[in-house]
Amino acid sequence: MNTKGKSILIVEDDPKIRQLIKIYLENDGYEVWEAEDGKQAIDMFERYDPCFAIIDLMLPEVSGEEVCHWIRVEKKSDSPIIMVTAKVDEKDRIHGLKIGADDYITKPFSPNELVARVEAVLRRTANRCSKISYQGITLKPFKGEANYRGANLSLTKNETKLLHLFMQHPNQVLSREQMIDYLYPHAEKDITTRTIDVHVRHLREKLAQVDAPDCIQTVRGMGYKFVAF
Repeated sequence: MNTKGKSILIVEDDPKIRQLIKIYLENDGYEVWEAEDGKQAIDMFERYDPCFAIIDLMLPEVSGEEVCHWIRVEKKSDSPIIMVTAKVDEKDRIHGLKIGADDYITKPFSPNELVARVEAVLRRTANRCSKISYQGITLKPFKGEANYRGANLSLTKNETKLLHLFMQHPNQVLSREQMIDYLYPHAEKDITTRTIDVHVRHLREKLAQVDAPDCIQTVRGMGYKFVAF
């Protein structure tokens, strides 16, 4: 279950290390994507737009440094990055930070320490990079952008706000009255619950257009619930 609304891309060519990191992150509530080389990392970052990246420095095809440079310069993404490497020289750590990494951890490392570092970086970068993600649906609320695994969702302002409300309260039933208060806090005329039903229907239709999972459930007599797992 993804309780944090954060998706993380692990870029590591050693399958054992990659799987170990994945297990610890998923146990802590993150949605995890995996790449085994730099080329695949770029492809997957382009497709999934993850909220965070953990990148090994020494990778086949395309190096971790090149992936980091691509994310920062070509993709122009502010997603936090932790570089992972066996190199221990200070100059290597400094170089990793200069090319755009937010933190640096050397092998061997404790998976618990890595998870703690992820949490610390997310706290430091909370105002810089705001994304929330569940089941492959990623929302950037301040930019008004949403996508499903790279496929753009052309949402109206109210549909974007509604999706944000759902994703802020995963697996919780929200009443139509709560949605009216959130979408129309200063409404000068009465907004009926029928208006909310129309917004939900349109949001469901747009999610279906990109083959996103049917994650908005109707709870009879109560309202709607966004199922995050």
